[in-house]
Amino acid sequence: MPGTEGLLPILNNRTANFDLALAEHGIPRLTRRQTTTLQINVGKLCNQACHHCHVEAGPKRTEVMPADVVDRLLELLELSPCIETVDVTGGAPELNPHFRRLVRETRRLNRRVIDRCNLTVLLEAGQEDLAEFLASNRVEVVASLPCYTAENVDRQRGRGVFDKSIRALKLLNDLGYDRHGSGLSLHLVYNPLGAFLPPPQEKLEAGYKMHLRERFGIEFNRLFTLTNMPIKRFADFLVRSGQVESYLCLLVNHFNPATVEKLMCRSLVSVGWNGRLYDCDFNQMLEIGTLHAGTLWDIRSFDDWSGERIAVAGHCFGCTAGAGSSCGGSLQ
Repeated sequence: MPGTEGLLPILNNRTANFDLALAEHGIPRLTRRQTTTLQINVGKLCNQACHHCHVEAGPKRTEVMPADVVDRLLELLELSPCIETVDVTGGAPELNPHFRRLVRETRRLNRRVIDRCNLTVLLEAGQEDLAEFLASNRVEVVASLPCYTAENVDRQRGRGVFDKSIRALKLLNDLGYDRHGSGLSLHLVYNPLGAFLPPPQEKLEAGYKMHLRERFGIEFNRLFTLTNMPIKRFADFLVRSGQVESYLCLLVNHFNPATVEKLMCRSLVSVGWNGRLYDCDFNQMLEIGTLHAGTLWDIRSFDDWSGERIAVAGHCFGCTAGAGSSCGGSLQ
């Protein structure tokens, strides 16, 4: 896409050199610890086409993880006792025809499963029993809700999405998600509506909980704040709005060395829909492969990755700006 192509050279010039920033703070180049999380992008097919989506997912995307890749993933899971969590994402991961088999088999192996859910997929035709499936398999749901007001959500994600999201959240609550003693976890995800950093996570979470409880009777466990990465659709937004340079300067100038120790890439491997391997989901979208191996068929397990170098580029400032950002929210 033209916006992305115009942005990447700026991301990789010296002023946005992530290795240089680490060195200036006396931090060695990033290397892996033991891999405990396997994040699997099962495809780019989605029932939505959000303006900020770094995956550029949508209803017309055809990239969907096939059965042989799912088979290889399950085979490697059995051979990799180090993996504690399988984090399934997309697109709308639930639209992959092998999603339920992947979840069932992963739970059979006694691994924690996270579903990165856009909420509205729970109301799609043919998915009427999806919420019950997630609850019966004790899947942890991490759900996108970029604001607690209809105007802001619909502006970013499409008309009517907020109302559908509220219906889906009520459905999950009715099934026991975030009900005392159920053991079913429901987390929400916030990302800024523009070219700025997220506000403090704890304060924003309190506002979300008060508003959703008082207006809709909805409960959830945690709110995760995520920084918008300057890639793909958000990169195009920056180009169109003339905010490329200012946003990159914001990220670079707010580099926080205290976040580096907790970066998700230190203990996570990202798997693409075609079985290719990456250090994180953002590297995956930019096709920056791992320095360790190319595909699932190049490795024997995920147990022997400790000490391997992590591939970095200018967009890594997005994870280290301010309070930091990861798939589990703020790093501080």
